[in-house]
Amino acid sequence: MRSTIRVRVRGGVLEPIEKLDLPEGTEVSITILDVPADSDADAFRCSFESWKGTIDAEDLIRKIRESREVSTRPGPRL
Repeated sequence: MRSTIRVRVRGGVLEPIEKLDLPEGTEVSITILDVPADSDADAFRCSFESWKGTIDAEDLIRKIRESREVSTRPGPRL
């Protein structure tokens, strides 16, 4: 069986937000995924395009391509 439930942490304990349909004593494995808070999403939206107009994208791409062509590794010794 595989399902996803939402839980809340209180005092270091995971508390299910919705009712679980599991028999008492059932052992399960839990994978924890951090769900971003609404305030995180709002901060991201506020910062979106804040660099617009301050960076020349074509120039940045050109510089990245040029830097990839520079070899910093020594030649092989035979």
